[in-house]
Amino acid sequence: MEFKRIQGDFSVCKVQDYTGVCLNDLYCFTGRSEEENSLICQTQMVPANTISREDGYKAFRIEGVLDFSLIGILARISALLAEEKIGILAVSTFNTDYFFVKANDEMHALNKLASSGYTVKSGDDYGDYFLNRTASDILGEYSEHRDEWVYLSPTPQK
Repeated sequence: MEFKRIQGDFSVCKVQDYTGVCLNDLYCFTGRSEEENSLICQTQMVPANTISREDGYKAFRIEGVLDFSLIGILARISALLAEEKIGILAVSTFNTDYFFVKANDEMHALNKLASSGYTVKSGDDYGDYFLNRTASDILGEYSEHRDEWVYLSPTPQK
């Protein structure tokens, strides 16, 4: 399974209503109940009528269109990351699933997913810059190239 790291920082918000939300933004996830109006959006798109917010999330998308009959994809991801004490926020769309981790857990989550046989691609134009590089090379250069990396995990041995 392949994930794509989505560029940018994300915020989880409780908004008064959706009048200030840019629903045409590339990434905008809403949820409404009798108790609240929730929003997950890029941090620079947080609307003025936000009541409460939690900043500092990074996003990943499961690549491809997921059939509705598939079971347990998010459960497996959540369980893997929970082993490392990493919480996720999950959002399902018609085609696929997204999950968010706190920015300070991003690298740890990336390493756990990759070591578990998942592939994580960068969401930028640098493509395969880190392809064929060792994990230690990537970790050593991560702080310099934070928004440029791609980590392709080795194929798990059977």
